[in-house]
Amino acid sequence: MVEDQILTRGVREPRLLKTLELVPRHLFVRKAERDYAYDDVPLPIGHGQTISQPYIVALMTDLLKLTGDERVLDVGTGSGYQAAVLACMAGEVHTIEFIPELATRAGQVLSAYPNVICHVGDGSLGWPAASPYMGIIVGAAAPKVPQALLEQLADGGRLVIPIGAPGYQILEEWTRNGKRLDHRSISGVAFVPLRGEHGW
Repeated sequence: MVEDQILTRGVREPRLLKTLELVPRHLFVRKAERDYAYDDVPLPIGHGQTISQPYIVALMTDLLKLTGDERVLDVGTGSGYQAAVLACMAGEVHTIEFIPELATRAGQVLSAYPNVICHVGDGSLGWPAASPYMGIIVGAAAPKVPQALLEQLADGGRLVIPIGAPGYQILEEWTRNGKRLDHRSISGVAFVPLRGEHGW
C-alpha cells in the first residue's frame, strides 16, 4: 500500500510513511470488506459513510505538517482510521462523530490509542472545549468552510477540508497566521457530505 499508492504520488514524510505501515487498516473496516482494506479505494462502513482511500488519508495528514506534540481535531471519526493515523503523528487527538453507532464502533478500535479522545456531536461546530488546535482534518465535504473550525485554529495551525457540492469538491488547506487566514486549493476529491449545522 505505502510503496504503490503513497510514495508514487509524492508523500514522502518518513514518520508518516512508517505510521501508515504500522496502523492495521483492516481493523477499521467491516469484515465483509477486509480483503480490500489496503486497496486504493474508499470502502463503505455503514450508515452511508466510507473510509477514505489510503492516499487521501496520507495526503490530508501530510498537509498538517505535524511534528509530534500537537493537539489536533479529526472531524468525522467514521471508521476511526484517520484518528489512529493522527494518534501516531500528534500528541493529542480529539475526534468527533455525528452518528452515534459509528462513534461507538470506532471508539472500540481506538481504545488501543490512549491519546485519542472520542466525542459524539456536530463536527461542523468543531470541539471548542479543547481548542485551539494546530491541525484540523475534516473527513466530509462542506458547502463552505465552517467559521467555527477557523476560529478553533491555533496560530500557525492548519485546517484541511473538502469544499464543494455533493459528488465533487476541492480539497483546501487553510493556515492561520495571526489574524490572517491563508488558503490554497490542493486537488479535486469526492467525499460524503458533512452532517450538521454547517454541513449539508
